[in-house]
Amino acid sequence: MRLIAWVIRVLVFVLLLVLALANTQTATLNFLAGYAWQAPLILIGLAFFVVGLLAGLLSALPALFRLRLENGRLKRDLRTARETPAPVVEPPLPPLI
Repeated sequence: MRLIAWVIRVLVFVLLLVLALANTQTATLNFLAGYAWQAPLILIGLAFFVVGLLAGLLSALPALFRLRLENGRLKRDLRTARETPAPVVEPPLPPLI
């Protein structure tokens, strides 16, 4: 199974490498205020991929910090629950006839 996963990874890498080498034409990206950026198409695609990756990671940070805080609070609660002895609950007496 691990061999199949590595074969698939290598195939995807080779496919993306061939795609990158096939798209070396210069493309122009026009921004506002007349600014234009000319670069190879694969470089523009890579730049947008990196910007999207950073935006995704940045949007996940608040949830990550909130979960870490909650995890710490739950660990403290568990530690205090383990330290305090549990009250002994005696079973009810059977009814007297």
